[in-house]
Amino acid sequence: MTHAAMTDTDFAAASATATPVEILNPPHPVLRKKARLVTPEDMPGIRKILPGMFAAMYKAPGIGLAAPQVGLSQRFVLVDLGEDDARAPMIMINPEIVHETEEMAVREEGCLSLPNQYAEVVRPEAIRVRWTSITGETMEREADGLLATCIQHEIDHLEGVLFVDHLSTLRRNMILRRLAKDLKRN
Repeated sequence: MTHAAMTDTDFAAASATATPVEILNPPHPVLRKKARLVTPEDMPGIRKILPGMFAAMYKAPGIGLAAPQVGLSQRFVLVDLGEDDARAPMIMINPEIVHETEEMAVREEGCLSLPNQYAEVVRPEAIRVRWTSITGETMEREADGLLATCIQHEIDHLEGVLFVDHLSTLRRNMILRRLAKDLKRN
């Protein structure tokens, strides 16, 4: 099967034999940069890296991964809330939130770029998101609960925003200092 004919599920399955890509940590500058829109010319490179990105996300283990987290300043993310035996991968190219509810929800968040750091973040409870699929189709769906939180978190990465940026300065600085200490120790 050619990469151009592969689906989200095919790329996720290819992760079983792929080498996981490296996930970046702060203060890497690409994590704070607004990512550029994906163009048709970017697609061969994206298709090539997707199995390694899924491999890194699953190995971590995580439920989402954005291109800037692996050093690519491009607007695409992976999301998969499914377990090993029930994968539900989504590759979202140029995703945008087109609607969000006024109702807010508090959920504990973590991030593969900030390993072992967690905090409660307030975000809209439900969203409507539009993106281009890996096969070039325009997709749109409603999301709430954990899926809405995950999608919002990953789209934040495309804007150069980390989940800790939603916290007080004191709390953010505490987490980033603890992360730096942990990374130095490891």
